Amino acid sequence: MPTAAGRLKLVLTDIEGRSLKESVDVRLQHTTLASATVRTRLPAGKSAVITGLQQQPIGTYRIEVDPPSYLPVSRFVVIKSEGTTSIDIPFPVDPSKVKRVDFPKYDELVDDARRVLEASDNVLGFETLSGAALYERLDDVRRAGLLNIVAKLGRTRFSDDGRTALSFVQHLAELRGDRFFAVVQKTLREEAKNAVHSNQFGAAGDALHRPPDGFEHAGSFKSTDHFANLQLTFFARGDQWMADIDIDDANGVEHLFQVLRNATTGRPTHPYDIHELLVSYQKLDPGYTLIV
Repeated sequence: MPTAAGRLKLVLTDIEGRSLKESVDVRLQHTTLASATVRTRLPAGKSAVITGLQQQPIGTYRIEVDPPSYLPVSRFVVIKSEGTTSIDIPFPVDPSKVKRVDFPKYDELVDDARRVLEASDNVLGFETLSGAALYERLDDVRRAGLLNIVAKLGRTRFSDDGRTALSFVQHLAELRGDRFFAVVQKTLREEAKNAVHSNQFGAAGDALHRPPDGFEHAGSFKSTDHFANLQLTFFARGDQWMADIDIDDANGVEHLFQVLRNATTGRPTHPYDIHELLVSYQKLDPGYTLIV
């Protein structure tokens, strides 16, 4: 076996580029030589150089990195025949390890978000509350989900008049962690339907979206983003219109960050996953910070 003189520099950060503040377990499994597998633990807050690795032409490894508070990721890396190979790896937060969420104050929300909340005085489970009182009563998961969707709706503009999708929302009927149900203007459906022609949205299935009592399905549309798609599913009863509005993960965390499959299999998409996709992939800040 050739002398193992390869060097690998790892730069490990969160999705906003900050160095991880915890020690990290690393496993480098050579793709053909079982005896060349390396396991090590890297100190917190620093880039680190791992030495003694096989180099090209036999320098291919599968690297697995497992920080305590973030989802574990995997990459393939080829160690150069000379010098130091460097790789930057960003990590999405593990929702189960979040200790605190720093949310914006009510007065810091965008005008349309406050308008919707102030008009929402009969939200399921929060009846009689509206505005700041409703916002402050929401648990962390619901509030994070709300801010994710508000940010995405506020980013989504229709070409005809430039209005944001958020401006068509009148008031909320139900809030869940991954979606909300809202009374909307009928023109939101027409704008989404028209946006199919410009490839901003595409028609989507609505079988998994149950209409509210007395309402009927009226079409579903999904934005064409690769990750963190906005989905608008409409329901109608006469001249009353409602929408089930959510952001679809579509395995985005697993694919974008190359998270190990067994870390996400069998669990529902969490609003904190959506936060990481919005910030890292779409450069869209929902306004809150996850503290681990």
